[in-house]
Amino acid sequence: MTITLKPYLRLSGLEPLVVRPETNFINVGERTNVTGSKKFARLVREGKYEEALSVARQQVESGAQILDVNMDDALLEGVEAMKTFLNLVQSEPDIAKIPIMIDSSKFEIIEAGLKCVQGRCIVNSISMKEGVEKFIEQAYICKSYGAAVIVMAFDEVGQADTKERKVEICKRAYKILTEDVGYDPQDIIFDPNIFAVATGIEEHNNYAVDFIEGTREIKRLMPLAKVSGGVSNVSFSFRGNDHVREAIHSVFLYHAIRAGMDMGIVNAGQLVVYDEIEPTLRQLCEDVLLNHNNDNNESTEKLINFAETVKAKGKETVKDEAWRNSSVEERLKHSLVNGITDYIDADTEEARIKYPKPLDVIEGPLMNGMNVVGDLFGAGKMFLPQVVKSARVMKKSVAVLTPFIEAEKEERRQAHLTAGTTNEEGAGAAKILLATVKGDVHDIGKNIVGVVLGCNGYDIIDLGVMVSADKILETAARENVDIIGLSGLITPSLDEMVHVAREMKRRGMRQPLLIGGATTSRMHTAVKIAPQYDDGVVHVLDASRSVTVAGSLLSKEQKTDFLDATRKEYNKLKEDFANKRSAKAYLPFPEAQKNKTTLSWSAYKPVKPEFTGSKVFDSIELSELVDFIDWQPFFISWELHGKFPEILSDEKVGREATQLFNDARKLLQQIVDEKWLIPRAVVGFWPAISDNNDTVTLIDHKGVPVKLEFLRQQIKKAPGQPNVSLADFIAPAETGIQDYIGAFSVTIQGIEPHIKRFEAAFDDYSKITLQALADRFAEALAEYMHFKTRKELWGYATSEHLTNEQLIKEEYSGIRPAPGYPACPDHTEKYKLFELLGGEVATGIHLTESLAMYPASSVCGWYFANPESKYFGVGKIEKDQVENYAARKNMPVEEAERWLRPILEYE
Repeated sequence: MTITLKPYLRLSGLEPLVVRPETNFINVGERTNVTGSKKFARLVREGKYEEALSVARQQVESGAQILDVNMDDALLEGVEAMKTFLNLVQSEPDIAKIPIMIDSSKFEIIEAGLKCVQGRCIVNSISMKEGVEKFIEQAYICKSYGAAVIVMAFDEVGQADTKERKVEICKRAYKILTEDVGYDPQDIIFDPNIFAVATGIEEHNNYAVDFIEGTREIKRLMPLAKVSGGVSNVSFSFRGNDHVREAIHSVFLYHAIRAGMDMGIVNAGQLVVYDEIEPTLRQLCEDVLLNHNNDNNESTEKLINFAETVKAKGKETVKDEAWRNSSVEERLKHSLVNGITDYIDADTEEARIKYPKPLDVIEGPLMNGMNVVGDLFGAGKMFLPQVVKSARVMKKSVAVLTPFIEAEKEERRQAHLTAGTTNEEGAGAAKILLATVKGDVHDIGKNIVGVVLGCNGYDIIDLGVMVSADKILETAARENVDIIGLSGLITPSLDEMVHVAREMKRRGMRQPLLIGGATTSRMHTAVKIAPQYDDGVVHVLDASRSVTVAGSLLSKEQKTDFLDATRKEYNKLKEDFANKRSAKAYLPFPEAQKNKTTLSWSAYKPVKPEFTGSKVFDSIELSELVDFIDWQPFFISWELHGKFPEILSDEKVGREATQLFNDARKLLQQIVDEKWLIPRAVVGFWPAISDNNDTVTLIDHKGVPVKLEFLRQQIKKAPGQPNVSLADFIAPAETGIQDYIGAFSVTIQGIEPHIKRFEAAFDDYSKITLQALADRFAEALAEYMHFKTRKELWGYATSEHLTNEQLIKEEYSGIRPAPGYPACPDHTEKYKLFELLGGEVATGIHLTESLAMYPASSVCGWYFANPESKYFGVGKIEKDQVENYAARKNMPVEEAERWLRPILEYE
């Protein structure tokens, strides 16, 4: 299999490490360095290499992603020490799984190490200090072993200590390595020299700033290159005071990473979280590192004086736990607002003992805390991922209280039985029923809405997915719910929502009806759903609006005015829609067919696929798909809007987006490592011709003709603009050209047990993140299989070299339109597609009655290879095309209209 790799730094031990644009800072473990660890140096000098392995293992367990190994000691035979230790490392899979950084100032030791390591390592380092000729010679040797290389900012003049010198040397080295040696830019890592600050020498005060600003400029000029450095150097003045050194490292990294530093040699087990450094110490470190207020070494003196008062007490004293000293009510609120589950069981139990009844804890401190969450969310000071974390805390707390609440209920029931009286429980919170309608399997958005409404005190009854109208309405009546909410993703769900609204009116129901989901819109709700039900239909754009809408509908003071205003708004939308429709001109269908896309068939030479028929791909590794993930829709599913990766630095949502991204990547890594999910794909190709109108006939593996029917744009276009149909991109029979068409299905299986586990742990945050990641994997698998199709399976674009960003922008040749989407909006063609691919047995995908796919993380579509094929939307169509289409499909017109209703111009 030939895959064109993206320009990422790719390293490996037994496992790969791919440094992508979204990759966080990479920790290089520093303790297997005889100059940096007294313990490691002692063990190596004494020949106790087996024991020395424990130091390496500890670095890996503490989070090191690369292991730096250095044997530069005057009392050691460096070459033999390096060879001995690295050979032992290779025999320990739990250590050898991460890449090695061979670190030495003596090139003979580096070359000895290169002969020992498996996978792809990093050489640390080479430089121009002995001249360009030596530099080039060493670079060629490193390249011959396939190693990435760290280049010190060091030339014939000396080490670079200012920003200008750092940039100058790195630019010069980059030009030599890329143009003379042939190094790929992404395999070059610069070390612009981290020097100690707070030495008392005024010339040293700007060293950290020079590194940070130098890094920023290096990354601007050479964006594919990486930047590294020995972080512990910066705090050398405070050796012996680990508490202060750890704070300096964290503050330094906070600023250096933001400037573009990609990796650093640092003790992975001794990094304190920036936000958890005590404020006074953090500010002192900032002043020293950023050279603020440091005239006459004033900031340096302040930090030195503060350091004298501090002993190395470990990180637990640095973490701000002051909130634990407040009242149980304040502690519960703090946990809820900050999404902290660590103490929730103990704090809930303490509150339960304090309050007369367990229900009082829910209605008192827990709801008070959730009210704060709701207020912050409503004010835009909290974002959806934080709210879902808060909900996780709330659910865990309620789970502690539930057995006691149920026991109290049973006591009351027994007491009433003994007394012969009626047991009337209070009405409780307002109830909202949520359901994904019949035939639809998508529920991420509904789950999020449920969490947000639950956080605001509503009792949520979630019926799940594929719920019939009867079940929705019977449950609503039985449970006496206050609001019904419907969700759907695929277009047939819109008709099902209309049906539910009609049924509510027929049954005389009075609850307001909320409409939401990706395929829904305010316009469709106003034009199609609201006229079917008189007691309130409201389209809810997203989870953040659901709270306001629910509050208005449940308020006696606000409900009437709110519904009146909504009806007035929807009536206006309906009128506007009718006026807009009447203003548009449509061609008679035969004229639209004549105005088809004009292609030069005489110059077209179709490429024959590698095989015809269908083929199952069931051994794809999740790790192969990670590079193909488009992250932007992931953030949209959490209602964080913005381009990726720019959203991570967005002024408003950047911090929360970054936290969400880090959490998602951590879970993604676990999914990949532990193989939670199973990718499965089926691809097929068949000889095909068109009838020069809207039918494509292919020959299946049994030699049987199968007709695929497509729809054509019918709106009147400007002169010279065609009315496009997908059939236009397949060669007509009269050309004599043997053309081809392809199809695919991809699915991600195995999510259910993990969803159940998160549900059992009341962890909505992880559950929704997992669902969103599964969807991203499905889309990545579709992208991967299309890539593989273009390059190999069909092979019509073997020389393609596109970045992931270009793939996301659909800059590739050919298209993969999906049934039910704008270019082919009829879902019923999926029946043919899946039959061609081998049905449910081969694809692993079940089609519901509304032709949604289960598992929900599934994608299917057609492959067109014609270089002039393009994505488009059919748009609205007239009845003459519907009648023609129904006749071609041998389908009653009424049934065709039901499936095509969202695009009918005349309804």
